Amino acid sequence: MSLKQRFIIGSAAGALGIATAVVSYYEGYRPSAYLDPVGIPTICYGHTATATLGQTLTREECDSLLANDLGDAFKALDRRATLELAPQTRAALASFVYNVGETQFASSTLLRKLNAGDVRGACHELSRWVYAGGRKLTGLVRRRATELELCLAGLDEPATVAQRGQP
Repeated sequence: MSLKQRFIIGSAAGALGIATAVVSYYEGYRPSAYLDPVGIPTICYGHTATATLGQTLTREECDSLLANDLGDAFKALDRRATLELAPQTRAALASFVYNVGETQFASSTLLRKLNAGDVRGACHELSRWVYAGGRKLTGLVRRRATELELCLAGLDEPATVAQRGQP
């Protein structure tokens, strides 16, 4: 399924659906554990927390890990961000947090700009996060371009208080 098809399906489910589409597309589905580009054991859709080499999981187990990990990414975003965000912007930033982790996000210029009210500037910070292990990775360049597009698309839609904390 193409990324565009995933977005169409994901949009119906709001920020969580959009983020799931982005993450699953760029991480890819790999039911057997492998080492990522910087040597971290990874499985399913980029899950690292409990991955061990030699491990194989079912599609259902991988889908569950993705849902839990994305839920954690949204919670981290909501803990750190002080602004209400439109679904596309929340989805883009949750995908980013999913990829880099809460610790990196918490100390980022991206978050500082976001909390200062410079959402556009924060979105543009995504383009800087394309390195892993000191190497610029084509996959990260593509992913960040998609996240940037989504992040900026959210600026055209007003956020509501009800959206805060809701994946």
